[in-house]
Amino acid sequence: MLQHAENPVDWLPWGEAALERARREDKPIFLSIGYAACHWCHVMAHESFEDEATAAALNRDFVPVKVDREERPDVDTIYMEAVVALTGQGGWPLSVFLTPAGEPFYGGTYFPPVPRHGMPSFADVLQAVATAWHGDRSRLTETARRLSEHIAGAESPADAGGEIDRTAETQAMEALLRQYDWEFGGWGGAPKFPPAGAVALLLRRHQRERDGMALNMATHSLEAMGAGGIFDHLGGGFHRYAVDRTWTVPHFEKMLYDNALLARVYLEAWQVTGTESFRRTAVATLEFMRRELRTAEGGFSASLDADSEGEEGRFYLWTANEIETGLANSSALEAIRSGFDIRPEGNFEGRLVLRRGPVRTGEPPASTPEEEAARAKLFEIRARRPRPMIDDKVITAWNGLALSAWATAARLLRRPEDLSTAQELARFLLDGLRPNGRLHRTYRLGQPRQPAFLDDHSALAEGLLDLYQVDFDRAWLNAALELAEIILSDFRDPSGGFFDTSSESPDLPSRPKSIQDTPYPSGNAMAVSLLLRLEALTGEGRYREAALPTLAAIQHTAARHPTAFAAWLQCMGLAASPMPQLAIVGPRGSEGFRALAMEAHRRFLPRLAMAGGELSDGGPISLLQGKTVIAGKPTAYLCHAFVCLQPTTSPAELAAQLAEAN
Repeated sequence: MLQHAENPVDWLPWGEAALERARREDKPIFLSIGYAACHWCHVMAHESFEDEATAAALNRDFVPVKVDREERPDVDTIYMEAVVALTGQGGWPLSVFLTPAGEPFYGGTYFPPVPRHGMPSFADVLQAVATAWHGDRSRLTETARRLSEHIAGAESPADAGGEIDRTAETQAMEALLRQYDWEFGGWGGAPKFPPAGAVALLLRRHQRERDGMALNMATHSLEAMGAGGIFDHLGGGFHRYAVDRTWTVPHFEKMLYDNALLARVYLEAWQVTGTESFRRTAVATLEFMRRELRTAEGGFSASLDADSEGEEGRFYLWTANEIETGLANSSALEAIRSGFDIRPEGNFEGRLVLRRGPVRTGEPPASTPEEEAARAKLFEIRARRPRPMIDDKVITAWNGLALSAWATAARLLRRPEDLSTAQELARFLLDGLRPNGRLHRTYRLGQPRQPAFLDDHSALAEGLLDLYQVDFDRAWLNAALELAEIILSDFRDPSGGFFDTSSESPDLPSRPKSIQDTPYPSGNAMAVSLLLRLEALTGEGRYREAALPTLAAIQHTAARHPTAFAAWLQCMGLAASPMPQLAIVGPRGSEGFRALAMEAHRRFLPRLAMAGGELSDGGPISLLQGKTVIAGKPTAYLCHAFVCLQPTTSPAELAAQLAEAN
């Protein structure tokens, strides 16, 4: 709404006021959904919404409504489903025409200002819809009725009962192997999206089953992305996706969720393989997030735009001459030419996206001091350019993913600044986004906005749980338990799974339920993961009882479409057998406690549920109950289904026990 505030279009926000006006004036609603970093949203705004004649038609014949999909993913989910049903495809900007009751009857994505490539002009679309509304309304309302029925029944698996089928994961692995791009990494052609969820799944498969092929796919994908132009080799961090199969030319916006997910999976891959380039990529991504996205309160902004100076990617692109001029030192120039694919003709519309050379197997050579100095110089030159716009709203779900990434960094890198970043983020989210105890979706300029959705509660609770298992501060676990109770009371669907919206959301024609992963895990999958992990910590079977039926219902769909349901397949790994549990009893600040925790943190054990501290730290945790220190020393108890091995005060003995954990 802020980006479009100067449009001559009389935009209204989504809500009852817009619906009431449409009813009162007997006009259809034109709903435009986009987001701040969306390139084609900017294009359509410039071509159509800033045009006086187009704005006049919109204001005369329609009630124009503008929605930020990142603030209202529920609205976006419902009407994206309608447009996909109508046209077979979706995307942003999303352009939908609705009855005054909010029922969709026509829509598309980007419409050009003049007929182009088989698409009608936006002006022609407006005229045709206005004419049909006055002359053939019964046809439009019948279409709206059918689409609304379709939306109401979309993505709603019923409880299936039963158990987890271990063959489903095997089928998923076979599908991933069949579809894998062994030349360039990842899955699919152009455009190609960073598959953080699939790679995380493969790493977990390798850990449990010693599946070498799963590890090969995971590491090859990470090497290819880390070498490609989708990664910012000067400033760190990943762009949204590649427009080609080779990861060379990105769509240049940078989203918090991509970078949070990718930073974490690169850290995990480094933990599994010891490959130093994975650590370097993860650290560069984390430093980008901290340098360019972190807010004064300790949260993280949503995104950086793709455009600057009115041109997509301008901030990141180079000519060979700009590089030669900027690097007057011959050794620096030679280092860049040796390390990167520098072509005089460029690789994107006559300019260069910096990328490494062709992907090779094995550990890439470490960058030389000369190359590091040259990259620093280019970064300095680039920093003087006009910068892309930042969308500085804080989104709870995305910050929950960031919290998991920073907790992982604190656990593996053991840098104090990573732990403090995670703790400050957790405190901000719990204080700034929960006025009066109720979680909100976004925060900007000191104000929380919009009641939170399922993915906000689930992602934040999972991030808090990840942080708890690093510093063992009981406040994080207590908050995660509170969020889980809200999920169970306000979002649960009696017929199975969880709605995206709480039971208090009144302004939608139906309650959406998103099952499939989008660029980040679905709220349903994160909720199931959270509940399974809490059951392992607390022993409360009701958590598993709430999670298992929906997981069982979705497992075979997930097996057939693993890249779209990777988070669900990770949940299957959690549910397939009792998770290993580790209790460390003793003062959290003591040297002995830290040594035992460090031994557990050193290993890649994503199914391990950890609790730690003293019984007096702030309320009972079943995993700690009945466990005492031995000889006054912090003591570790490794358990399965709350049946424990011999307790130990020795990190070496704990290491031997953990070597058998799975």
